[in-house]
Amino acid sequence: MSERFTGHSTAWQNFSIASFVIAAAMMGGGIFFMDATFAAKGFYAMSAIMLVHTSITVTKTMRDNAEAERLIHKIEDAKTEKLLMEVNQTQSS
Repeated sequence: MSERFTGHSTAWQNFSIASFVIAAAMMGGGIFFMDATFAAKGFYAMSAIMLVHTSITVTKTMRDNAEAERLIHKIEDAKTEKLLMEVNQTQSS
């Protein structure tokens, strides 16, 4: 099991950041120029901020779970490999 992640390219990182900034600016502009009371605009702004926050939290949690699973599999593979080496040594003797 030698899966290696080499990381994202700089172009992809820049694209992702630019996409987020553009989307946030569009959302902010839409809320700012909306025909609504200040309270309604505040509600929509808080909802947008909370949506971004929870999206990041869910993504991080899912990634952390995947990383933990990968570590567990590596440990299990190492234990299996050790057991097989011990079996091979006893059969050779």
